[in-house]
Amino acid sequence: MFTGIVEKLGSIQNLRVEKENLHITVSCDFTSELQVDQSVSHNGVCLTVVALEEDNYTVTAIKETLEKTNVGTWKLGDVVNLERAMKLGARLDGHIVQGHVDQTASCTRIENENGSWVFSFAYDAAPKNVTIEKGSITINGTSLTVVNSKKNEFSVAIIPYTYEHTNFHRFQIGTVVNLEFDVIGKYVARLMSL
Repeated sequence: MFTGIVEKLGSIQNLRVEKENLHITVSCDFTSELQVDQSVSHNGVCLTVVALEEDNYTVTAIKETLEKTNVGTWKLGDVVNLERAMKLGARLDGHIVQGHVDQTASCTRIENENGSWVFSFAYDAAPKNVTIEKGSITINGTSLTVVNSKKNEFSVAIIPYTYEHTNFHRFQIGTVVNLEFDVIGKYVARLMSL
C-alpha cells in the first residue's frame, strides 16, 4: 500500500531479460535503507526488491506487469518515480494507492500556465475505468487530483514542486504513463454494474 507521494527519483542502471521476466536494476538515494523482500512503487508499479548491491537494487517484473504497464518500455538511464510502502500510523498525504496499475495512458497536451502546468492524458475507456473532477488519480505513482474529466481523457494540474521532484518534467506529447484509478471509485463502478 502506498500514498502516491513520490519520495525519490531513481535511475535505471540495468535491464536483464530472463524467459518472460524482466530484472530491473535501479539506483536511488534510499537503497541503503532497503531490504530484500520489501515493496517499492516504480512509476506506480509495486515491485519486490530481490537483490541489493552497493547503491543499486534489483526488482523483477513478470509478463503480466510488462503487458499492463509502461515497464517494458524502460531504457537504461530512464528516470522513474519511487515510493517505499506506507508505514502504518503515518500520515496519508496523498490517497490510498495499491501499486496495481489499471492501464496506461498517453500524454496528449502540456500547457504552461505561468507557474504551473496542466497535463492532459487519453486512455481506453473500454475497461470501464473512470475519472471524476476533483477525484483522485495516480499517474506514474504520483497522487493527483483530476481537474477536467471526460469519457476517455482527463487533465491534472502540476505545481512546480511536483514538476521538479517527479518525472513529469520529462514528459512529452506521446509519453506513455501508468494509471491507477481511485480504488473507492473502482469498487463503486463495479457495484453499479451488478
